[in-house]
Amino acid sequence: MKSIFLSHRKLFEQPLQLFRIAGTSAQASDLALITIPDDGFSLSDKNINYYLAGEDCVDRFGRSHKCVNCAVRPALLLEPGDENLLSHVREAGEIVTAELGSYPFAVLDTSMREMAEKQYRDGTLKKTGASYLIAGESREVYRLGAKQIVRVPVTEDTVSGYVQLSDGSVANSGEEIFIEVRPIRWYYDEINKMLVCGRALFAGLGREEADQYLSERFIEELLQKDEEGEAPAGLGSSYHIGEHDELDMIRAFVMADIPVFIHGLTGDGKSDRVKEIDPQVLDIELVNETPETINGRAVYNETNDEIIDIKPVWLVKLERLCEDGKIHILFFDELTNATKQTQAVIFKIVLERFVNNRWPLPENARIVAAGNDRNESSVAHDLAEPLFGRFAHIYIRTTIENWMPWAVRKRINPYVMEFLANNDLYLRTAFTGSEGYADPRRWEMVSRVLDSSGNDFSLIEPIVGRDTADAFIRFFRAQEELADIVKYTDEEIAHLTVARKYQTAQQCLYAASAKPKEASELVERLGAEFAAWYRYVLERKN
Repeated sequence: MKSIFLSHRKLFEQPLQLFRIAGTSAQASDLALITIPDDGFSLSDKNINYYLAGEDCVDRFGRSHKCVNCAVRPALLLEPGDENLLSHVREAGEIVTAELGSYPFAVLDTSMREMAEKQYRDGTLKKTGASYLIAGESREVYRLGAKQIVRVPVTEDTVSGYVQLSDGSVANSGEEIFIEVRPIRWYYDEINKMLVCGRALFAGLGREEADQYLSERFIEELLQKDEEGEAPAGLGSSYHIGEHDELDMIRAFVMADIPVFIHGLTGDGKSDRVKEIDPQVLDIELVNETPETINGRAVYNETNDEIIDIKPVWLVKLERLCEDGKIHILFFDELTNATKQTQAVIFKIVLERFVNNRWPLPENARIVAAGNDRNESSVAHDLAEPLFGRFAHIYIRTTIENWMPWAVRKRINPYVMEFLANNDLYLRTAFTGSEGYADPRRWEMVSRVLDSSGNDFSLIEPIVGRDTADAFIRFFRAQEELADIVKYTDEEIAHLTVARKYQTAQQCLYAASAKPKEASELVERLGAEFAAWYRYVLERKN
């Protein structure tokens, strides 16, 4: 087995089949995010620059481009017999994937970070005897229950002073965080006997340093065992249990060619999640469709005295879209709002992947549907059991806790974030049909109008309604009178809920002008995610 850099030829001139399907851009692992010096041009939606053989590299958009700061996307050339080391070999459409080895690349789950920090400070966190070379320094591996973790410092070279991680949490520059050792899933090119990592795995090394590390230590560390003779968690086991957010789960089923049904309330971002997976998704809103528009129509040809079936327009668009060989999504939106007759037509398409028993869907097309449950929409219908049974079902529920990290990434107006951090019941209000109402999508509308108007609160009511707008204005008038900072012990802070921590960070904003040092110190004690939120809102308001 030999570790190599991918070549420019394999990606662009004569690309391997997997790159034609999956594309050439690479998502950054959490390890890469915290170790790459970010000059403002290294990342784009978590995609990252990475090295190629020679002097070439790939930029964050997947293009051939010279880059200053790069991560490493490993590739392995297999020798005879190395295939026996692979596990969980699976076909996902036209791509084959396999697991081999483990590496520290994902941030430790939030529920276990406090425990890991406490054991580390107390000196009770058990060492395994293994280590990894990270950003040029050897880092010990610790055991936390069944997990293996590595403590890694966040690079000082960040544009914003913090890094947004894959789970939505935030890590500050210079802070040390725990990264979990997990099994690595690779793209498996059986013809060329090559494994290509699905993501840019690590960073913090120059081109020559990375080359030396790949050739001397990487494979050994990838396959290493601890002093007890155990491989890192997940290696060689017959199964593993991953941690996935809703987007990861949708993507996994799409790659496995399993139809997905996304349940959620209006404004929960169902279609947005689909577009994150495939920006070119073909979206069909079924509430506007009939069986004839879905199946195509029949036309009588007087010349030949025959009936001619004409393809539906959406199928022609899908076929053209899929000509590039990449996986594309056919999105049936508002399926529960479609008539029973239209649902029956969709069932045959999902079941047989044929339209009107005549035209097949492109092989690289994947089916995703979405809709509201019957108790959430007056015009919704229950799905018939056979149709329901053809899908994997994912239920999306937006809460303040999972909305707030998204809001920071999307630079939502700080007044909106402050209000909802303290008034989570207003994230969604009832639709009356007579005035505006609130949901996550409509709060984004409020953000846009506030940004464009210089924070004119009088423009809120037409979007979210009078009661919510009044509550919004009353809240900020009351908050202007708050200038004191509540004192908390470490134990009290540890027991604060996520929502209460956001409220405390918000109170510190109003005390910042009179007591900047005390406000900053308290926010730092709340945790990196809340400190980053505080700095973001303070900067925007200033």
